[in-house]
Amino acid sequence: MDPINTHPLYRIHNIDSVMSSLWDFYKKKFLVLFIASFVISLGIQLISLNFNFAELQTMSDPMAILEKVKDFIVPMILMSLLSLIFSVILQYYVIYNPLDANVTIFSSIYMSLKYMLPYLVILILFAIFGSFAIMLGLLAIIIGVFFAIIYLMMIFMFILPILMVEGNNIANAISRTIKLAHKGFWSNMGWVAVFVLILIVISVFASAIIALPFTGSFLKMISNPEEAGNLVNYMYNPVFIILSALVNALTFPLPAIFAAILYFNGKAREDGGQIISQQNNEPPKVTVEDLYAKPLPEEKKENL
Repeated sequence: MDPINTHPLYRIHNIDSVMSSLWDFYKKKFLVLFIASFVISLGIQLISLNFNFAELQTMSDPMAILEKVKDFIVPMILMSLLSLIFSVILQYYVIYNPLDANVTIFSSIYMSLKYMLPYLVILILFAIFGSFAIMLGLLAIIIGVFFAIIYLMMIFMFILPILMVEGNNIANAISRTIKLAHKGFWSNMGWVAVFVLILIVISVFASAIIALPFTGSFLKMISNPEEAGNLVNYMYNPVFIILSALVNALTFPLPAIFAAILYFNGKAREDGGQIISQQNNEPPKVTVEDLYAKPLPEEKKENL
């Protein structure tokens, strides 16, 4: 296995290199990431068939609704576990495949198992901490809540890469996560905010495309609540299920790649890594000082 600092995402980033590195890595590994994500997304979509939202819309008794919602607990747990397990597998593949050609998406399944339990424990602790952060954010209304959510997402992004690269010690992973996340705090926050915004735009646009064959018009679905309600009835349509899985597969790998970029940027800064242009063997950029002649040493002045 090659050293970790030879990973294509290991460098000191700026906002331009974050997005370009994300896109380049995504394109290079697209087929593997897309097929694996499609299989998992299809499984999640099939499990979601247990949610009969159409029946809920016809119910008016609060107690009956509560009883019906209880039936959703097991499918929700299964969907969450499936998503959690695949996220760990995907993160392992993103980090170690570029360093070792023997690491495939299939070998990542069993090689990532040792990180499952520590990751789950940290997530539980993270959920407790997150609930307090959001409650504090509510005190500042909208801006505070948005800041708290972005902050929690930033912390969350560092957890898995640190576990996989620096060892699955829970205490060390927590301390390293806090340290790296707060090193370059504002740039990390800004990048996460931009990434979340991009994901939201892609999701909304993709959802609109999926809805077109069933509603005829996205604007019609927005303006007419009945049309949006009828979309629930199409959730059991095989075409809708496949289209939803395909769209989810497009975005599923992105958080894992972005998390790796955040971690490797923090790690490169900590290690005193070179700047981007030097790592890419690009010629150094011309500065203002380079346009002026440098003063001669005193010895040469005297000789003149």
